[in-house]
Amino acid sequence: MRRARSPADWGLDGHDRRRLRKALRRCENVRTYRRVLAVLCIAQGRAVGEVVEWTGTSRPAIYAWVEQYLRRHRVEDLSDAPRSGRPASAAAISDARIVREFKKDPLALGYQATTWTVSLLAGHLRRRYGCPISPRTLRRRLKDLGLAWKRPRHAYQDRAPHLAQKKGLLCGV
Repeated sequence: MRRARSPADWGLDGHDRRRLRKALRRCENVRTYRRVLAVLCIAQGRAVGEVVEWTGTSRPAIYAWVEQYLRRHRVEDLSDAPRSGRPASAAAISDARIVREFKKDPLALGYQATTWTVSLLAGHLRRRYGCPISPRTLRRRLKDLGLAWKRPRHAYQDRAPHLAQKKGLLCGV
């Protein structure tokens, strides 16, 4: 069995351990957390095989993360690079346009509804801006904007205290 390399063999010292522990407490992303934890374990003198078992990654990944950190001794280098991701759907319908149309009264626009529903608003935005948007996409974007609505509930009032008098029951009729 091979002997684990010491942190000094890797080029890691006490400053690195403190820096990595501090970054671990502030970490919000799971992928970054796992990388920082792996490098911290190596800095504490753990064997690469142990770290592989704990993190559930491969040996080459551990070596790559340690090398990536050692280039500049910056924890930020372990974060993910920005990714292109899926293109935005309904790019012509901006957040400002959604908010502007959401604030309008659907009845005043000729719809037979007093409040918006997701499908009604999606259809309106599709016709208004000529860009298809699915109700699912619109619902997600409304949630991201912090917009929500509830359907109006009918509230029945209590009986009027003078109902009998109104109906003429107290007048002897």
